[in-house]
Amino acid sequence: MTYSKLNNLIGWFTFFISFFVYYSTIEPTVSFWDCGEYISTAYKLEVGHPPGAPFFQLLGRFFSLFATDTSAVAYMINIMSALCSALTILFLFWTITAMAKKIIIDESKTINFTNYIAIFGSGVVGALSYTFSDSFWFSATEGEVYAMSSFFTAITFWSILKWESEADDKYAARWLVFIAYLIGLSIGVHLLNLLAIPAVVFIYYFKKYKVDRFGLLKVFVLAVLLTGGLQGVLIPGVVSLAGKFELFFVNTIGLPFNYGTIIYFILIISGIIFGLNYAKKKNKPIVGTSLFSLAAILIGYSTFFILVIRSNADTPIDENNPEDAVSLLAYLNREQYGDWPIVNGQYYNARIVDLKDGKPVYTKDEEKGKYVITNDRKNAKPIYDSKFTGFFPRMWSTTQPSHAKAYQQWSGHKNTSRPPTFSQNIKYFFSYQLGHMYWRYFMWNFSGRQNDIQGHGEINKGNWISGIPLIDEAIRGLGPQDNLPRNLRDNKGRNTYYMLPFLLGILGMLYQFKKNNKDAFVVLLLFVFTGIAIVVYLNQYPFQPRERDYAYVGSFYAYCIWIGIGVLSIIDFISKKLSSKTSAIIGTALCILLVPSLMAKENWDDHDRSNRYTARDVASNYLNSCAPNAIIFTNGDNDTFPLWYAQEVEGVRTDVRVVNLSLFNTDWYIDQMKRAAYDAAPIPSSLSWNQYKQGTRDYVLINDNNKGYAEVSDVVNFIASDDDRTKGMTRNGQKADYCPTKKLKISINKDDIISKNIVDPKDTSRIVDEIRWELKGNSINKNELMVLDILANFNWERPIYFAITVGNDNFMGLEKYFQLEGLAYRFVPYLSNSNDGQTGEVATDIMYDNVMNKFKWGNLGDSTIYLDETNMRMTLNFKNNFSRLADALILEKDFVRAEKVLDKCLTVMPNEAIAYSFFNLPIAEGYYKIGKPEKAREIVNILIDIYFEELEYYNSLEDEILSKMDRDYQIANQIISNLYTITTTNNETELQQKIVEEYQKYQ
Repeated sequence: MTYSKLNNLIGWFTFFISFFVYYSTIEPTVSFWDCGEYISTAYKLEVGHPPGAPFFQLLGRFFSLFATDTSAVAYMINIMSALCSALTILFLFWTITAMAKKIIIDESKTINFTNYIAIFGSGVVGALSYTFSDSFWFSATEGEVYAMSSFFTAITFWSILKWESEADDKYAARWLVFIAYLIGLSIGVHLLNLLAIPAVVFIYYFKKYKVDRFGLLKVFVLAVLLTGGLQGVLIPGVVSLAGKFELFFVNTIGLPFNYGTIIYFILIISGIIFGLNYAKKKNKPIVGTSLFSLAAILIGYSTFFILVIRSNADTPIDENNPEDAVSLLAYLNREQYGDWPIVNGQYYNARIVDLKDGKPVYTKDEEKGKYVITNDRKNAKPIYDSKFTGFFPRMWSTTQPSHAKAYQQWSGHKNTSRPPTFSQNIKYFFSYQLGHMYWRYFMWNFSGRQNDIQGHGEINKGNWISGIPLIDEAIRGLGPQDNLPRNLRDNKGRNTYYMLPFLLGILGMLYQFKKNNKDAFVVLLLFVFTGIAIVVYLNQYPFQPRERDYAYVGSFYAYCIWIGIGVLSIIDFISKKLSSKTSAIIGTALCILLVPSLMAKENWDDHDRSNRYTARDVASNYLNSCAPNAIIFTNGDNDTFPLWYAQEVEGVRTDVRVVNLSLFNTDWYIDQMKRAAYDAAPIPSSLSWNQYKQGTRDYVLINDNNKGYAEVSDVVNFIASDDDRTKGMTRNGQKADYCPTKKLKISINKDDIISKNIVDPKDTSRIVDEIRWELKGNSINKNELMVLDILANFNWERPIYFAITVGNDNFMGLEKYFQLEGLAYRFVPYLSNSNDGQTGEVATDIMYDNVMNKFKWGNLGDSTIYLDETNMRMTLNFKNNFSRLADALILEKDFVRAEKVLDKCLTVMPNEAIAYSFFNLPIAEGYYKIGKPEKAREIVNILIDIYFEELEYYNSLEDEILSKMDRDYQIANQIISNLYTITTTNNETELQQKIVEEYQKYQ
C-alpha cells in the first residue's frame, strides 16, 4: 500500500477513535456558561452576544434539523462540536506526518517499513495526545464555538503544508485562496484562527525566498502587521466604511435606508473585478492571488449578514440589535464590554482627572428617514492622571477593590499612593498572567491537574501537578500529597501524567529544531501566537469568573505536534542500541502507552458528561419556581443562558419573562423586554425610548430630600421628566437627572388583591397598606431605574421574582418583602417572616410542591456522573433550600413533610456523589429537631470524618504552606466546633467524645 493511502487510512482511524471518545462522553443536553445561548441562537438563528458567531449558528441550525424532537437539539449541536473536534485530530495527524516525513527522508529516498512506523507512530501519538488533552476534550463535548474554532486552526495550518508540498505546481495558489476563505469563515466562529496567520506567512517565506536574518525580521513584522491588520483594520474596517457610506447616502444624499451599504458593496465587488482583470492583463499573479484571497475572505466574512437579517426580524434573543451597518460596527467592536489597555494606559490606582468625548451613537429613525444621534457620548471616556499611566500596563482595572488587593499580592506593589513600577507590572505579568493564567493551564494538559476547583492562587485549588512527590512537594510547594483530604484526593479532576507528555514535547521540539529548524520555527510561532500573544492581548485582571484554559487550545495543539515529533527522538535514541525496525516498533509502542493512553486513563472520569442533565433541569427548576405569567430577574450567565435554552429550544414555561439585570443596562435589551415573546407579555413600563436610550439616565445620583417615603411611580416620573425643575447640577455646571429620595413606597389596594386571589387566603390579613423600602448606595443604574419602572406599573396580577443567585446588591432593598418558593424569591405585598436570618420567608406549601413534585435534579445522585465545579456550586444552593424548607415545616410542626424534605435532599445529593459539607449541618439539625437522631447521627459521623481528615492534612503542612490555606483551615475548625455544639445540644455523648479525642491529637 502506498504512503499516501496509508496516511489517509491511519488518519481516518485517529478520526474515528477521537469521534468515538467524544461521542461516548458528550453531554446529552445543554451545558452551563455560554452553551445555552449558542444553542438557542443556532436553533432559531437568533443574535447572540458580540462579536457573534454566525457560521457556527448556521452549521448548528443544520445539525439541529436531525434532532428527533426539541429535547435532542442540544445533543445534535454537541455532536457537531464532537465532529469538529475529531476533524481537528484528523488534520493534526496529517500535519504531524507531513513534518515527520520531512525529517526522516528526503524526497529522493524511498520509504521503507521502518519509516512508515516512525512517521505514522508520530502522527498517532501526537494526535491522540491532543484527543485526550484536558482543555480540548472539555470543549469537544459541548455546544460552544471553541471546538469549531480549533478545527479551522487545524485545517488552515494543514492547508499551508499542502501548499508547501505543491508550491511549484501551476495551480498551487488555490491553496492560498482556500486558506483565505477558511480565515473568512472562521471569523464567523471565533477570531482565534487569525493567530495561525504568522505561521502561514513564514511557511510561504521559507518556501519562496532565501532565508537571512534581515529577511526573518521583515517577514516577522509583516506577519504581525497582517494579523493585526485583519483583526483591527479589515474586519471592523469593512463594516466601518459601510457605515460611513450608509450615513452619507442616507443622511446627506437622502436615499432610503441600506442604499449606502448596497452602493458600498457594489463598489467593493467592482474594484475586485477591475483589479483581477488588471492583474491578468499585466501578468501579475501575486496581485491576482492577493485579490482572490481578499475576495475569499470577504465571502467567508459575509456570514455576518445573517445577524443583520435576523436582527431586523426582531428575534426574541437579539443582543445589541445590529440591524444595519452602523450598529453592526459597534457589535463587532464589542463596545458593550468596554475596552482595556494593551500597550499603553492607566494603572489600577489611577485617578480620573478629566473626561473626553467618545464616538457618537447613531440609530435609525424610521419617521425622519435618516440616522439620528441618540448618544453623543459627551464626556464618555475617562482621562487618567498621566503620572499613573505607562507602557505595557498589566495592572489596570480601576473598578474593583478586590482587583487592587490581588494586584498588590501578585506584584508586590505596596505603596498605592504611587504608580506601580514597570518591573512590578512585569512581575504581575509573569506571575499571574503568564504563570497562573497560561502556564498553569498548559501544565494541566501536559503534566497533571490538582483538582477542578477554580483557584485564584491558593495552594490547594486548581494548580498543576506532576504526580511526582519531589516536584509537587518541594518544587511546586504543594505540601505532602500522600494524605490528601477527600475533597482533593477523590476529586475526579485530579489527573497525574508524571510530566511525560510535557517531556516528550520538549524532546520533540529540540529534535525538530535540530533536524528541520524552519518547520520547528513555524510550530514555535503557532505556539507563541496562540498562547503568549493571547495572554498579552487579553491583559486579564484577577478573579476571573471562570477558568480560561479554553482560550489557549491552539497553543496546546502546536505543542502536540512536538509530542508527535518527540516519538522520532525516542526512536532515534533507541536505534543506537537496537535495529531500526525494532527501535521504531518499541519507541512508538512505548510512547503510545506512556502518553496518550495514560492521558485517556486519567482524564476519562472528569470529561465523561454522558447522562448529565443538570444545566437543563436547573433551568427548568428556575422557571417552574414561578407562578404563571411571571417576570423573573436573573443576573449571571448560569442563571440566564440555560433558561433561554429551556424556553427557546424546549419550550419550557414560555409564559415567564426572563429579565437579565446585567443586560437591562442597555437600551436595546429594554426594547426587547418591552415586546411580547411567545406566551410572555411585555414588561410593564411607562418609560419611552427617549427616556432610557443609551447615554440617557445611564447613571442617576440620589439626592435624598429626607421628606419621607415617596410613591415609586412619582419618583420614576420625576427622574424621567424633562422639566428643568427636576434637574440637579453636576460639578462642571451641567444639568443632570437625579433621584430625589432613597425612601420609596408602593400603595396597596388590599380589596383588589384579595378579590383577584393574588395572595393565599391565609396571608390576606398580612397585606400591608404600603410597601416601604430604602434604596442602597448613592446612585441607581439604568437597570435599577427600569426595575423601579416595572414596580411603578405592575398591578400584582403578574408575579415578580428574583432568582436566588442574583445577589443582595440587586435586590434594591426589597428583600423584606420576598417569599422563597423554589429557586426564586417572589415579591409579595406583606412583610416576610424569615426565622433563619436569611433572605425571604419560605412559602412552605408552594415550595414543598415545587421541590418534591415539580423539580428535576439532572442525575445529581449518580456518583458515576462527573459534576464539575460549576455543577457542584449549584448544589450548595439546593442544599440550603432543602434545609430552609425543612426548618420552616418544623416551625409549623409538620414533622412528616419535614422528614420527607430532608430525606429527599440526601437522596438527590448523597455523600457518595456530592460530598457532605457545611451545608449538611442544617440537615442533621433538622433530623434532630423532628426526633430522628439515627439519621442525624449518620450525617454527623460522616462530617466528623471528613473535617478531621482535612484537619489532619492541614496540620501536616509547614507553616508557610498552611498560611496560604488559612481560610480553608479556619473553616474546617469552625465546622468541627459546630459539630461539637450540635452533639452537645442533642446529648450525643459518643459523638461528642469522638470529637474531643480527635481534636486533642492536634493540640
